[in-house]
Amino acid sequence: MDAPNATTSAPMTAVRVDDGPEPTPGRETTMKAIVLDRYGPPDVLELRQIDQPTPKDNQVLVKVHATTVNRTDCGFRAGKPFFVRIFTGLIKPKGFVLGNEFAGDVEAVGSGVTSFEVGDRVFGYSGLQHGSRFGAHAEYLAIAEDGSLATMPANMTFEEAAPGTEGSHYALSLIRKAKIRSGQDVLVNGATGAIGSAAVQLLKHLGANVTAVCATKHVELVKGLGADRVIDYTAEDFTRDTQTYDVVLDAVGKSSFGRCKRLLKPGGIYLSSDLGPLSQNPILALITPLLRGKKVMFPIPRDNQEMVRYFRELLESGEFKPLIDRRYRLDEIVEAYRYVETGQKVGNVVISVEPSTE
Repeated sequence: MDAPNATTSAPMTAVRVDDGPEPTPGRETTMKAIVLDRYGPPDVLELRQIDQPTPKDNQVLVKVHATTVNRTDCGFRAGKPFFVRIFTGLIKPKGFVLGNEFAGDVEAVGSGVTSFEVGDRVFGYSGLQHGSRFGAHAEYLAIAEDGSLATMPANMTFEEAAPGTEGSHYALSLIRKAKIRSGQDVLVNGATGAIGSAAVQLLKHLGANVTAVCATKHVELVKGLGADRVIDYTAEDFTRDTQTYDVVLDAVGKSSFGRCKRLLKPGGIYLSSDLGPLSQNPILALITPLLRGKKVMFPIPRDNQEMVRYFRELLESGEFKPLIDRRYRLDEIVEAYRYVETGQKVGNVVISVEPSTE
């Protein structure tokens, strides 16, 4: 990935974004970060030198080696849907650093931290819960000790571990909401994305019978994830399938309850990772359960330390392995965003932030 882009020529100006305690003597006080000052296309992102965060009480400072660019990052960068601006600024994001997945080394710990030590290899998720505000598209990230953070499996590299929580935690939220269990029949639409590829693997770990939907060129890949049956959407309309399912999980938000309802068994459940046409899915999730038939569920994803530890166990055992499509350097992140927004990525797009010696 050697193509030049807007980040490589951005001015390296110092900008204060965090007013924490004084830094540890002898440690660098600035860092490289991708900063967002206004909403818009990928070109609004700028590589700058900004103040490095200092871990507060009960916080851990992580030296980030790898992160990702995903649909969540793209939405917040564009400020769409509009309600996301509640968290980042209604008019402009004011020096916001995106990035929610990360893997790296513990560089320092704040007062009261007992679960992690300097030098620990960790990975996790920095969303909007537990006091986190993204921040992984930078050389350093401060996160609460009891946040979505865990030690990395010893058998993984930073780039392999970094994409282990974002798409997968959305998939896990959907699976747990529907209480999917062994032996149930589940259809996953969009089985090659970060959410879909994780969903297929997590469902097989639970013992579900999985039918996956993807394009011709990815059929063998999806079978390798564990899918029992694959529908090639370029050859047939999956919504006309003759099989019925306990759950239909749309991991790309490109279908609707109306189109998929005929696929559901009596009392079956439709889940989507997207709001749906005219933002109908949250509304249908309130209405359809009252009708005591086929229904929509639309869970609000939760990230916590239990979630990351769960993925750690699956990663270590080999039951779950995040798909990686492309890798970019931090100074190529504009190109990474552009690629993610093509909608053609397979699994995850990883960003190398800090070269490591692993």
